[in-house]
Amino acid sequence: MSLPPGPAAVASRPPRRTWDVVLTIVLLVLSVLLALLLLVISPFLAFASDSCGSGPAECNLDQMTAGFLVAAVTPAIVSILGIAVAIVLLVLRRLAFWVPLATMLLALCLFAVGVALVFGSVPGATL
Repeated sequence: MSLPPGPAAVASRPPRRTWDVVLTIVLLVLSVLLALLLLVISPFLAFASDSCGSGPAECNLDQMTAGFLVAAVTPAIVSILGIAVAIVLLVLRRLAFWVPLATMLLALCLFAVGVALVFGSVPGATL
């Protein structure tokens, strides 16, 4: 016959922080909204190709396509991964509010890399 676990076994898990759960959920919603905003903005990068073919220098279409994909797709992928990591940390009762913050920062940086790739593929283009 086995005994039920004592208070020491139950107390080994860290306490749940309500403020962390609430803040993480709010920040996750904001990170999803940011990813959607960047996804809506990314098609406007196509206007960078308006001057292609009109001058003596040609645009690098492969680099431009890569920039479009980086700007449109990576913020959504980072947001999905951030949600997964935050949920795992919340289940393990670890601090998780920093994950959506890092997710938003990484999404913005990757979008900026995509924009730089697009504008770098057009000779003489400036932001």
